[in-house]
Amino acid sequence: MAKKNTPPPAPLTFDLPLSLIEKIETHRKKLGLKTTSEVIRHAISQFDISLYESDAPEHRQISVRLPAQTKATLVKAAKKKQVSVGELLRVAIDTLPAKSVVVVAPKKKAK
Repeated sequence: MAKKNTPPPAPLTFDLPLSLIEKIETHRKKLGLKTTSEVIRHAISQFDISLYESDAPEHRQISVRLPAQTKATLVKAAKKKQVSVGELLRVAIDTLPAKSVVVVAPKKKAK
């Protein structure tokens, strides 16, 4: 019989909160595993994906126009705070008061 070619393991990069990094390390030691990858493979083997239901709110991508200086300020702040520009925008929108005052721009006069 011919041997089936199995692809080599592929790297997967993702962000985790520090609490989960600590949990991985705790389980690595407790289970006597050598690497983080072994802990992740173990977690996946124990996890019943069919029972998973996301509690994350539905997202939709939008596009907006910002003055160049505003965008540059956001990008600089995001780098300094080590977050995405999207995260800063989500927080800015979320902090808007529930009842906003509507400001109507004056109409331009026709020439």
